[in-house]
Parts: sequence; C-alpha cells; structure tokens
Amino acid sequence: MSPTNGKSSGPIAQGMIDATGMPALVLFASMVGYGSMAREAGLTLWTAVASTGLTWGLPGQIAMIELYALGAPVIAIVAASSAANARFLPMVLSVMPLLNEALPKKRWRYAAAQFMSLNPWAALMRRGPNMIPADRPPYYAGFAGICVSAALLGTGAGFVLAGALSRDVTLTLVFLNPVFFTLVFADARGRAAILAVLAGIVAGPLFHLLSPDWGLLLTGAVAGTGVYLADRALRGRHG
Repeated sequence: MSPTNGKSSGPIAQGMIDATGMPALVLFASMVGYGSMAREAGLTLWTAVASTGLTWGLPGQIAMIELYALGAPVIAIVAASSAANARFLPMVLSVMPLLNEALPKKRWRYAAAQFMSLNPWAALMRRGPNMIPADRPPYYAGFAGICVSAALLGTGAGFVLAGALSRDVTLTLVFLNPVFFTLVFADARGRAAILAVLAGIVAGPLFHLLSPDWGLLLTGAVAGTGVYLADRALRGRHG
C-alpha cells in the first residue's frame, strides 16, 4: 500500500512498517555493541541512552566514549563527535526540499534534522518524490521513530548485557552498521552512489594504512570529493 493512500494505512504507519525489519534490527544490534562499549568506558546507563538520543550518530558516539575514557576535555569531545557526524549535513540539505513545503515553521525543520540518519534519509529519498508533500513529514516521522526506538532499546540492552558480551562480539555488532550502510548505498543503483561505495572500498584501507587516526576523514574528503567531481564530469559529457 502506498503511503500516499490513507484508506488502510496512513503515512506514519507506512513509515513504521518500512522501518520495522532490517533497518531497525541492524540499528538495534549495532547499538547493543555501543551500549557495551559505553559501560566499559565508565558511562552510566542513562548517559549512554541519552547520548544515543541526543547525538544520534554511531561514529560520533564512539568518538565521544573513546575520548571520554581517555579523559579528554569537553571541547575536544564535542569537536571529534561533530566531525565524525558531519555526513549528516549533506543528507539534511538534500532531503529538506522534500519536507519544506509541509513544514513551513523552522522549529519543525530543526526537529526533523535532529532525527536524520542514513536509514530515514534513504527511505525518504526513495519514497518521498512519489508522495504528496503533506504525507512526507509523517512518513519520515514514523520511519525515524522506529529507528530511534530501536537504537535506544539496543543501547540499554547492550549496557545491561556488557558483562556477557566479549569485546570481539561487541566490535562485530558495532560494525554491522557501516556494512548495512554500504548495502543501502549499493542498492540505490544511482551512478554516484555506486561510485561512492567503490571509491570508499579502495580508498578506505589505503588511507587507514597511511594514518589510522585520520584515515576515515581523509577517505570521506578525498574519495567523496573525487566521486562528486567525476559524476559531475560524466553528467556534463552525456548532458
């Protein structure tokens, strides 16, 4: 049933249905790993859960607890978390045109941006253009609501189960998220998305060998910029 058809299922319910499955399961499993790491770093249960709801970005959260465990100053923790989650900026900029018409008040746009992550972004970019504008915000809210709920529950479960999970299992659960992200982008079937996945696969290990501390940021900056320029050149050639 299309989310634009409210006879049997409204857009909120459709968003919840679409998120219930692999998106929610992968988020839950990944955040179980994060919850376990947060407990090892010395965070309380409520601080760990709050960091998921407020930071809402696993790379930034991992940077936070690693620096916290080292006793880093707050400004360094904030800077590192912000840099790790900088990918949300282009996501918000690309998806907001789909929401702006139905969200004329800025406070609601800021609220929508707070819950932006790859799963809701990919779902709205895929479904949103075929919806009437009024259905897009409730669909996004339903989808993001399930994702956030799964992440909060996963964080709490991981914190409670920390003693029962080995570090290898914890790290494996955490890395489910980027693997799933790769599959989401690969499924996009757009040229830019496919080029981005391939460039990341090649550049990631090389930059990690060059600099383990800066490898991820260098991969994003260099490979991402290169893919953008290549895709733009290809569009110009065939346009």
